[in-house]
Amino acid sequence: MKNDKMKSIKDFTRVNGQLVELNPEDFIKLPHPYEDWVDPPLKQLTEDQKNRLEHSLDGFSVLGLPKPQTDEEKEKLVAKFLSGLKKLLSKEDNWILLQPLLLSMENCVKCQTCSEECPIYTSSGREEIYRPIFRGEVLRRIVNKYLNHESKFHQKLTGSDIDLNWETIARLAELSYRCTLCRRCAQACPIGIDNGLISREIRKLMSQELGFAAEELHNSGSMKQLKTGSSTGTNPTALLDIIEFIEEDLKDLTGIEIKMPLNKKGADVLLIHNFGEFLSWPENIMAFAIIFEKAGINWTMSSEMGGYDSVNYGLWYDDAQLARVALEHIRIAKELGVNRIVMGECGHAHKALMPIADRILVDDSIVPRESAFPLLEEIVFSGKIKFDPSKNNFPVTLHDPCNAVRAMGIVEPQRHILRYLCPQFREMEPHGVNNYCCGGGSGFAIMQGKNFPDWRNGLSFRPKFKQILDAFQNEIDPSIYKYVCSPCSNCKGTFRDGLTYFNAFEKAGIIYGGLVELIVNAMVDLEKPFIQWELK
Repeated sequence: MKNDKMKSIKDFTRVNGQLVELNPEDFIKLPHPYEDWVDPPLKQLTEDQKNRLEHSLDGFSVLGLPKPQTDEEKEKLVAKFLSGLKKLLSKEDNWILLQPLLLSMENCVKCQTCSEECPIYTSSGREEIYRPIFRGEVLRRIVNKYLNHESKFHQKLTGSDIDLNWETIARLAELSYRCTLCRRCAQACPIGIDNGLISREIRKLMSQELGFAAEELHNSGSMKQLKTGSSTGTNPTALLDIIEFIEEDLKDLTGIEIKMPLNKKGADVLLIHNFGEFLSWPENIMAFAIIFEKAGINWTMSSEMGGYDSVNYGLWYDDAQLARVALEHIRIAKELGVNRIVMGECGHAHKALMPIADRILVDDSIVPRESAFPLLEEIVFSGKIKFDPSKNNFPVTLHDPCNAVRAMGIVEPQRHILRYLCPQFREMEPHGVNNYCCGGGSGFAIMQGKNFPDWRNGLSFRPKFKQILDAFQNEIDPSIYKYVCSPCSNCKGTFRDGLTYFNAFEKAGIIYGGLVELIVNAMVDLEKPFIQWELK
């Protein structure tokens, strides 16, 4: 049975104990061969974790917030929150996203058009707290009561009555991390209200004012990246060893000998990858190198701090961190004297260094930046490389990374390539700008602590997995290998964990990989297949 404790926003601030008990039986059902699939029980926090950490929202902990021990501690945190909220709404302090935030805060008419478009809300069995407008409405009521000082009569009239206490703050902080920031809600809104942006700005308030941020994004993410040059903590010396291994594997796999051009001054292109590709999907690095070399692109990569890792976790939670990382990318590009930066297969890196970084780059700090997808399209159809599409004659579908497709409108180049090189290509439904998030957006893909992976794999990945199964229904037999093209490192991390959770290769013969691997696999002069199904 669904939990009925959560009735209204008033309950969000006043109900003692845990607000929501999730039950996998309420989650959306999956098609064949998963008609009888039974999700394992959702992992619970240990008793020690329950005693130490705030978990009263839904039993999950992303932030690992320690419970305050005294009323004085709680009062200080409430005061900090209000101080941060004032800054969030201040032109002097919110210098990146104030205008769209205010437009979204002030104009929502609560029509609920966005609700059915939210994969988290619908996948959960329509839990009220996951409704897209819920976070914004909580914040809006706090603003009206505690900053605008509405009278009690007006609070009752407008529904702004709310209690601001430690529980409200802690639950709101955790709730901002139950949204993948995919912005499908904004796509559906008749007037463009962006509830994903509101969630992100709540995260920013929590990080910049109260020091509440997911460990994987902050201490183990952007702070480590700024210190070592990589979001994983890998230093430039270790990077050189990794590249040497990749070059050796490339030669063994293809017979092609390529030396990665590092720190080449005056190159046309500085190619920046998500560092996850180096560690988890080196075939993606190899494929880019083969394509660029065969096409005669004058390109380079950087071994300098911040120059070989396109990850910018600040996009998801903190403007200061976003700016620091973006400026590091630009500094290195200018020192190398390249003509342009090309982003590899990483959706959030696309958005971070292009439309969002545009808000902080002025005058001499501007370097042209572009997506790899149009460049790859240009190469494939230039005639410089010969292809045999029959090499890719297996079922292929395409996942659209939210931050490249919906946020930036890069919809057609990757499809143009797949229609040409993959005879059995078919679309997921819906697709393009109406796509569903992989379920790992906004940093969820790398969040492995405590019991959150169960929430991600069982709930937020579920709508995307249903799309994949629907796309392959005619070839669902596991003996027929099927390829999900996911041109985004962050999304591939989600597919790795989610497909394993659902045992998708054994039950349905489904693997995943990038776009460039399919391009190289179809090259005429490559004797052996580039895509190694057994390894996948």
